[in-house]
Order: sequence, then C-alpha cells, then structure tokens
Amino acid sequence: METKPSRKGAPNEGAAASPAATPQRAGGIGGTSQEAVLGLLQEGQITSCSAIPRGTNYTFRVSLRAQDGASCEAIYKPRDGENPLWDFPQGTLHLRERATYLLAEALGWCFVPPTVVREGPYGPGSVQLHIKHEPDCHYFTIREQHIPDFQRMALFDWLANNADRKAGHCLLSPDGKVWGIDHGLTFNVAPKLRTVIWDVAGQPVPALLLADVERLGDVLSPLQGPLVELSKLLSNHELSALRKRRETILSRRCYPETHEGGVPWPWL
Repeated sequence: METKPSRKGAPNEGAAASPAATPQRAGGIGGTSQEAVLGLLQEGQITSCSAIPRGTNYTFRVSLRAQDGASCEAIYKPRDGENPLWDFPQGTLHLRERATYLLAEALGWCFVPPTVVREGPYGPGSVQLHIKHEPDCHYFTIREQHIPDFQRMALFDWLANNADRKAGHCLLSPDGKVWGIDHGLTFNVAPKLRTVIWDVAGQPVPALLLADVERLGDVLSPLQGPLVELSKLLSNHELSALRKRRETILSRRCYPETHEGGVPWPWL
C-alpha cells in the first residue's frame, strides 16, 4: 500500500502492535463480556494504527485502550478507503461489516467478531475485534474437521448474500473456534453469492439451522431488538431482499446448487 487517505492525525502510524487478544467464547476476550468488548471497540482510545498492505480497500490494524486499562487489537476499515464498485453503493462497505455482525448475533451463530462503526484516524469506518488465529489454517485446510461450522457459514452467506467468501476469510482461533471475517460485500439486492464453500451444494439444510432462520423472523419482520439498527445500515430494498432470501431458505430447505453462485477470486 503506497498511499493512505489524506486525513491527518493518525496516532503512532506504523507502530509495532501488541499481541492480539484471544476470544474464549462468542464475542468475548478471555473472560470479558461481549458488552465490554463492544464498549472498548466503540469508545476505546486508538493508541496505534498501522496499514495492512494487502486487499483492495484500505485496512489498518489498530490498538485500543480503555480508561480502566483494558485493551485489544482490531481491524479498522475507513469509509474513505473503500474503492468504488459498480454494484455496491459508494461508502457502504463498512456499514455492511456491522450489519453482518448483528445478523449473526441475532441468529445465535456468533462467528463474526464483534464489530462497531465509529470515528477513526481516517474518518468513520468499521472496527472489528482482531482474532488471534492459526496463520496457516483456512477453509481448505480445516473444512473436514469443522463440517457443522461450515454448514452454518454457508447458510449465513446465502442469507446475507455474501459476494466474497474466500478461504482465507475463515479463521481458526487457538481454542478451536471457527470465525468468519471480511463481510463488506454483503446484502446486495441482486443475487451475488460467491463462495468457496460449495461442499454442501444441493444438500438439505440441517433442521437446527432452519429453526434458527425461522426464529429470525421474530426480529426481522418488522425489525426489533438488536436488528433495529439495520434500518440505519441497509436500504429498504436491501432489507426487503434479506427477508425474501429468508423465505426462500425456509421454502427450499436445501443449499443452493453450484450454478446458483460463483467462486471469488482469488480463492484465498
């Protein structure tokens, strides 16, 4: 990455980062509650910010510290660093990162790291808890040992209309939990499913997952509880398309066939 957004005032640009916190349960850092993690991500002081030199959009690794001394590392994706796309409204990818977190939590699947939208060194953007993970592990190396996790993730990607489920977007933390990251290309009105998780193509969706999708209707139509925020993150047309995909899943009860989607490039 040769250039950075022109916004001034980034703290300790390029400073060495401290080891990432390791979540021990959904949404937490060790024994810290999910609410505390979200509060740290939302309100914590950003004490360092260094560019991650890969990817299409500007991405930064940041360190955060709260007044009580709690700290963590996170991934910051500023709105002003999002490259224009012909099929997604400009400046909305960071909002979709937050929306996917809320959807996964509403389903009770909790595989998307805690994510907030806040002001950062380069303007507003998404800030997502950095997950300490095994660097050599990705979908193709761990799929046989984590079939239920990827059945769930494949269904989520269909529901969220994920256009970019690369193998490297599937992380394995040291405690054996599978996480999914990079959800900026989601919730499009038009069918956009692009994923490497095609092992389940055409197979019946497990009943327990269908039951979770069924219960989602309680907070999705109309928006209630934590999903009320989706009205600020997604357009009315995108919300309508989300509800329709949910209905399609409950009607079909089988995963999409391979001809109903594509594969992202590069795969990793």
